[in-house]
Amino acid sequence: MKLSDGEKLILLMLADIYKAMKIKGEFDPDFISNTIFKDQLWGFNWELSGIPFEAAEDPSEVRETTDFLDMWMFLEEGYEALGPAEKKQLEKDAEPFGTDVKFPGFDANNEPHYHVASYMLNDMRHRFDYFKGRNLNSHSHSVDAYKRMYRVFEPIRNRLHNRRLNLAELTEILKARVHPSYR
Repeated sequence: MKLSDGEKLILLMLADIYKAMKIKGEFDPDFISNTIFKDQLWGFNWELSGIPFEAAEDPSEVRETTDFLDMWMFLEEGYEALGPAEKKQLEKDAEPFGTDVKFPGFDANNEPHYHVASYMLNDMRHRFDYFKGRNLNSHSHSVDAYKRMYRVFEPIRNRLHNRRLNLAELTEILKARVHPSYR
């Protein structure tokens, strides 16, 4: 979605009026304001899906962030389902990232994915609630590693059909995080 500066101003003023008059309607004025202030206009299409907006492709950072969050949710759930012996094996086989399989986030200063993820978790309803309340700032570049991991995860994801990642799959995906030449 594209909005002119004037349209943004009008929407922000309307959101303020909505709040000041304590109107309980279909639209959340805080969501509208945050979407404009955070420059995440794609969020209108996602959150207000009943409105026939003009078709638009999501920015690449939005698609990637969604893919990465989905992947990390599967990684964490798969890791938690492992037994102690399997966790020990993963630690050995996927060194150094086999010991703590927790989503580390994105670099808030250098990766736009951080702002997309933060917006999804904090401003949108029921988007990746699994990660709500976490600090998403990794303080280091991570997107390139996540891209390598996702290239390994994507074909596996298509075969999961209501099951968790197993030890071999977790190992393969986590190894891609560390090795720049991996796949």
